[in-house]
Order: sequence, then C-alpha cells, then structure tokens
Amino acid sequence: MKPVIVVHGGAGRIFKDREDGCRSGVTRAALKGYGILKHGGSALDAVEEAVVVMEEDPHFNAGCGSVLNEKGEVEMDAIIMDGKNLASGAVSAVKCIANPIKLARLVMEKTDHMLLTDQGASAFARGMGVPEVPGEKLITGRSLERWKKNLEADSNPQQFQKDLGTVGAVAIDSAGNVACATSTGGLTNKRVGRVGDTACIGSGGYADNNVGATSTTGHGESIMKVVLARLILYHMEQGKSPGDAADSALDCMKTRVGGLGGVIVISNSGDWAARCSTQEMSWATVKDDQLHYGIHAGEWHTQPAEEAISSLGC
Repeated sequence: MKPVIVVHGGAGRIFKDREDGCRSGVTRAALKGYGILKHGGSALDAVEEAVVVMEEDPHFNAGCGSVLNEKGEVEMDAIIMDGKNLASGAVSAVKCIANPIKLARLVMEKTDHMLLTDQGASAFARGMGVPEVPGEKLITGRSLERWKKNLEADSNPQQFQKDLGTVGAVAIDSAGNVACATSTGGLTNKRVGRVGDTACIGSGGYADNNVGATSTTGHGESIMKVVLARLILYHMEQGKSPGDAADSALDCMKTRVGGLGGVIVISNSGDWAARCSTQEMSWATVKDDQLHYGIHAGEWHTQPAEEAISSLGC
C-alpha cells in the first residue's frame, strides 16, 4: 500500500491576512506526517505528529491559539483512533497541556477508558509525566481580543463561530492501516465545561481498516446530531467514493440541522477527499510524493514533496 496523509486546519471563514499562515501550517503538518509514513512509520504516529504541528501553530484553534471560554481560559478537546483494532482515546476540557492529542493517545494506550475529562484528564496527565504549561502560554493576542469583544453588551459571539480552526489528520500506512486524529479549542466564549464533537467517537473522527478514516470540523453541536464521521463511513460502506460520501453527509447535516462544516476522508484503498460546506477550509495531502493543498473552493496547488520541504525549511 502506498502511504497517504490528509490534514485540515478547520472549516469556516479564513480571513485574507491569515491565508498564507494557514496554507503553510497545513502543508508543514502533511509533510511531517508523510515523512513518518515514507520511512515505514504507522498511520497512528503520522496523524498524531501532523496534529502536533498544528497544535503548536497559533494560526489554528488547537493547542497554542485555542479560543477562550466564557472565563477567558483555554479548554481543549482531542481524539485519536486506530483503524486496525478500533482503539480510541480522547480528552475533553483539558487545560495547561501543550499537545492534547498526545494525551488522547496516552488515554488510548495506558487506560481501559476511551475519554477522560477536565480534572480527571489533568490528574492522568500528571501521572503520566506530561508537563503542564502556564495557561497564558496557550493564549494568543487574537484569541484574547475576540474574547474581550464578545463580552461587550452589543456583541454577537456567533459571528466569530464561523472562524473555527479545528485541526485534524487521516492517514493510511504501507501496511494498509488507517488512523485519524482531531484537536480543537472549541467555540469562542463557550460555557465552562462545554464538550463539542471533537472528543466524541464517531463525531469528531472515526477510523476503521474495513472502510477508511475521517476527521471533521465545523459546528460541533450539529456534527454530533448527525454523528458526522461515522455517517461518512456508512456512505462509503454503501459503495460511495470518499468525495461522494463526504458531500452526502455534509448535505445531510446542512439540510437536517442547518449545520456547516468540513471533512477529510481516506479510504482503505488510499483514495481521499477534502470537502466543506463553509466558505473555506485549509487542507493539504501528500500522495505519491506529491503535495496538494488549498483553502478556497476549487483552489488546488501541487508541488513535489521534496521541493516543498526545501522551500518551507521542514
């Protein structure tokens, strides 16, 4: 099997001054994951490390750069899933952790549970030796400005919910195993303790070697109502291509509950798709040593992976 990785940096409104940073961020993430795959690494390692790259990039709503809750704090969710045995780990409402996706993998591999939240997740992190970082280290000037603006009496936080920035990755490795990973800071000015779709298996992501893998982004409550990730794989089980399955599921979410979002999908044969019902979604993929990436509908850039690595200094 030829390895393939696909990543997204979130569906929603991407403002002009942030486009270059988002393109660079997703391409770096895709190249990082592909490098692991090309050297015989697992799909699980590839999606984890690709998401780490984006968690550490302030252009995205995950890790450093996460939006703030109603108290002005960062609370993050993440999930990872192994398509080989359906093992999954997730965390929700975690604070002071630089890379929630790494903690999610520890939940998968070091506990008998699938999802740990809030104080329980923090205690587990300390027990596993995961270093804490000061909460302010995860807060960017942009996130703080948006939070303050949403506190104003005449503000409308919903206008900022279109700029979501959740990150995710899906991959297939040379052994034919698939995996997915998704990480987010959630909705700006959300209630303390709110858990969205990202940490919920079947909503924020799903991976099954028998079908493929997907990672989702968009309005979390809408995604949960239709269990978007699993719905996509259901359509693939019925014979649809990754692109058609993604379009059908996104159309269902928009029609049934008025929700918008985006998805990346990979099949167990290595076919892939990146689709969104929002204005934009940053995405990138590497297959056959060729990097492809874009943001706007119809935008498609192609570059040899080695050339891209040199130009980005990866």
